[in-house]
Amino acid sequence: MPNMSLKKNEMPTQDPNVRNKNFKEVALGYTKEQAIDEAQRCLNCKNKKCVSGCPVNIDIPAFIHEVAEGKFEEAYQVIAKDSSLPAVCGRVCPQESQCEGQCVRGIKGDPVGIGRLERFVADYHNANNTEKAVKPESNGHKVAVIGSGPSGLTCAGDLAKMGYEVTIFEALHLAGGVLVYGIPEFRLPKSIVQKEIDGLKDLGVKVETNMVIGKVLSIDELKEEYGFEAVFIGSGAGLPKFMNIPGENLKGVYSANEFLTRVNLMKSYKEDSDTPIKQNKRVAVVGGGNVAMDAARSALRLGAEEVYIIYRRSREELPARAEEVEHAEEEGIIFKFLTNPVEILADENKFAGGIKCVEMELGEPDASGRRRPIVKEGSEFEIPVDCVIMALGTSPNPLIKSTTRGLETQKWGGIIVEEETGLTSREGIYAGGDAVTGAATVILAMGAGKTAAAAIDEYIKKQ
Repeated sequence: MPNMSLKKNEMPTQDPNVRNKNFKEVALGYTKEQAIDEAQRCLNCKNKKCVSGCPVNIDIPAFIHEVAEGKFEEAYQVIAKDSSLPAVCGRVCPQESQCEGQCVRGIKGDPVGIGRLERFVADYHNANNTEKAVKPESNGHKVAVIGSGPSGLTCAGDLAKMGYEVTIFEALHLAGGVLVYGIPEFRLPKSIVQKEIDGLKDLGVKVETNMVIGKVLSIDELKEEYGFEAVFIGSGAGLPKFMNIPGENLKGVYSANEFLTRVNLMKSYKEDSDTPIKQNKRVAVVGGGNVAMDAARSALRLGAEEVYIIYRRSREELPARAEEVEHAEEEGIIFKFLTNPVEILADENKFAGGIKCVEMELGEPDASGRRRPIVKEGSEFEIPVDCVIMALGTSPNPLIKSTTRGLETQKWGGIIVEEETGLTSREGIYAGGDAVTGAATVILAMGAGKTAAAAIDEYIKKQ
């Protein structure tokens, strides 16, 4: 008998006034009883719209059915057929616009909590499974993967399961890409990412850190001198964008990339960290996406007394996940909508001392379909702050393009690929994730890695 409640089971969380002072995970996860109760809300539709909404096509009704029966490990095995990072996806995927957005239960109530159930299943498996993955027999072929973010990890995992000898080349000193440097601990504990990477190593995947491809080695050298028969580029989009307004070069002005890397990867919130961030009292974060929410909530946890999100459109146009916006508001983040910075002001020591803004109003829709913000004349005002974080998006670093012969890219830097395969303009070189699309979601990057792995397998078999 299905559970016909119109409301999904609430996710237990830390109290907002407690969690805004620590970096422990905000969401605490379902209990077994909550998971079973939520799974029983699934109608097991014949037309599985939720599956078509998932970029890696997990058989969602099948894994939820196992949860409803209390068979949690069996549920994990269903997910693991299609996803290499279920504990990650259960936490950071925008399910509301993908699988849950297609759920028929969402027509007259809340959709089934697919993401919450995926997280529960993955956490149950990680807590109770002690068996290591078995390395498949080698097929004798070598593939290089550049970047250890979600697209690279997925591509490497799928190829390793097919018997390929895979080596991941990571520019930073720790594997995980955006999962470790970009997403805060309170949303995605780094121990979870490390467990997923350890699982890939059990499958035989080698991980080489501090390897900046394009500097230490080129892609052409990987193919011609090191014997890699194919290369997958999953180097992400780590080049930050700025507004080009006066004062952006002042001390105390960060890109969100730098700020979050210092917080997440270098643990700047710890007293013994080698990369302390100045303890700021009033912080302004410019932007309205998930990265802006992450930066603002991190600044609050570092001790800021006031943190502002400055966004030039209205609340309705915020690109961040609704859950992240709600959590930010609960924690005390101040939102300044229809507001746009025009200058960052210096204090007497030449540090950031304030931000000059103008009020905006919404005009006709632009190319994105959102109403274009227009400046209100004579509306300038100032907000006193001692730190400004620019969270305006990112683009791919041009290093790989500039050091790889014949690799075609878009004007903005994204690598051009065949959509069905991920093949670039160079034979045997594939790409996916943010390096192709620009900054997007974890699960879309995983889907691209999965697509490329299948195409690489076909390519090598034909050689």
